[in-house]
Amino acid sequence: MFTAETQIRVRYGETDQMGYLYYGHYALYYEVGRTEALRGLGYSYRNMEEMGMILVVTEFQCKYLRPARYDDLITVRTSIRQWPTGFKISFHSELLNQQDLLLNAGKVSLVLLDGVTRQKRDLPKELMDLLKPYFPNNSPTNEGYPALISR
Repeated sequence: MFTAETQIRVRYGETDQMGYLYYGHYALYYEVGRTEALRGLGYSYRNMEEMGMILVVTEFQCKYLRPARYDDLITVRTSIRQWPTGFKISFHSELLNQQDLLLNAGKVSLVLLDGVTRQKRDLPKELMDLLKPYFPNNSPTNEGYPALISR
């Protein structure tokens, strides 16, 4: 399993009239977590896009447990819990406050597409190679690439 953390301070403009982080912004916090997790791994969305690839969200799950409030320093814990297969990768997110209380948890699944044709394409070998050390029992034996399953 690969896990990374980043922090975001809840800004005034992100809150509702009660001073709580507006529910629609949680997806943005998940995105910051994913982007920074990949960056920490040594891979970036920008590089992927420059190589003609795009990741699109195909599934979004979000469970609200406690509110995040204005000026809270939120830790976004992002993990890849399962070895990605073919063209799909899933990120699990947990948002915690300064007291380390779990505020929110969710999962986002994405599919890699060719930026021009919009057809599904396999996750890049470079990304899979970077993830391999975190999945020693699940890493494929075929030159670092997962066996493709039915699409």
